[in-house]
Amino acid sequence: MNKARRTMPAVGELVHLPAVQTLIEKYGRSVVTYAIRRALDEKRSQMMHQETPASFSGEELIERSVSHIERIMKPGLKPVINATGIILHTNLGRALLGRKMLADIEPVICNYSNLEFDLETGQRGDRNTHLSELLRFLTGAEDSIVVNNNAAALVLTLSTLAKRREVIISRGELIEIGGSFRLPEIMRTSGAKMIEVGTTNRTRPSDYENAITPRTAMILKAHTSNYALQGFTEDVSVKELAGLAARHNLPLLYDIGSGLLCKPQGLSLAKEPDIHSALADGADLVCFSCDKLLGGPQAGVIAGRTELIRKLAKAPLMRALRVGKLTLAALESACRNYLSKDRLLQNNPTFSMLERSPRELTRLADQLAQRMTQAGLDVSVVDSPGQSGGGTLPDVSLPGKAVALVFPKKQRARLVKETARELLRLERPVLSVLRNGQLLFDVRTLYEEDFSYIADMTATLIREKNA
Repeated sequence: MNKARRTMPAVGELVHLPAVQTLIEKYGRSVVTYAIRRALDEKRSQMMHQETPASFSGEELIERSVSHIERIMKPGLKPVINATGIILHTNLGRALLGRKMLADIEPVICNYSNLEFDLETGQRGDRNTHLSELLRFLTGAEDSIVVNNNAAALVLTLSTLAKRREVIISRGELIEIGGSFRLPEIMRTSGAKMIEVGTTNRTRPSDYENAITPRTAMILKAHTSNYALQGFTEDVSVKELAGLAARHNLPLLYDIGSGLLCKPQGLSLAKEPDIHSALADGADLVCFSCDKLLGGPQAGVIAGRTELIRKLAKAPLMRALRVGKLTLAALESACRNYLSKDRLLQNNPTFSMLERSPRELTRLADQLAQRMTQAGLDVSVVDSPGQSGGGTLPDVSLPGKAVALVFPKKQRARLVKETARELLRLERPVLSVLRNGQLLFDVRTLYEEDFSYIADMTATLIREKNA
């Protein structure tokens, strides 16, 4: 231990300093002493790895302590303004839940609820029953259960119905779902043996037929929701696979990760598969995410035949994967939005943003540009391609509008990057788009109520840079 480390003060000495006493009055003794210990530990560790003894600074320790206190006291999650034009931005929490959902779930989460209590019998109930009738109506499924995400739904289904047995899947559907989580790895974790058939771009019914053996447990179809294959391609429809599976007395599981419950008439959803149609075409089970096109909280649903759902509900793993009252209440609210097209567009922010018309986007861009001009900024309105995002609608183009900041040509490259970075450091961060050397604010994912904040804070940042 070097001399500098030996001369470091004890916590008891530091707490008597006036600056520390001020912190204690504001945050409390326990939090401040914890932060000081953390700061001292960091400094000791730093000195241990330095050949030359470092100088000790009480001010530095106070600064480090304050940093730890802020990390404890300030919320880690904070609202972010999304000016990227990506509606289901995975890094920003995917689907917005909306104010109607907040109003719907408040009575449930602020009071006791009948989560697992049967109000008719006065006996213990089943949390899986609260959504079953609503999902039965919306999807046509005989029954359903809810788990904490779609990967969990897949693991539960495969480990319960296909452990140590074979599951057939097309090579063209071996997707990666983000964060380096890949379908083959999920299948391996479940204990099922994956049997790949066909090629990356072409799979035929005979490929599945030829792969069926006495060890086959099920056929799995996975929707390629985060990319699209074009050109010389061929795949097997759900209806064809359902017929093949039925002839061999095998269940067909369809993983529709994007989570579109059904297709309301008149909405631009291209060829996106939906749960209702998949079950109508003969899939025995369908699993899907709830925080994507469904517009709900993070959760996964498995829907389909009663006898299969009951096996999954009784599986030991189900208790580890089940969701609580907050998720169930939010999911019920999100599903009820599907009871009418008007309700969906009004209460589901995902669909509201998907369906913003070119005229509306132009109006929003002009309004934001005007507000930024009033704040003293030089801007222009430009075309900006938006995305559904979150592993959904990869082949759907969303033409849109954005407001671009105009910088002096010589300083543009530096100012674009610096401004974008500073916008993320605001108390309410703003995530913009850097594209073709421009800094853009795409209005598809913005609310008008945030325009003044964006304009004023951006203007302040730029003035500070030019000062």
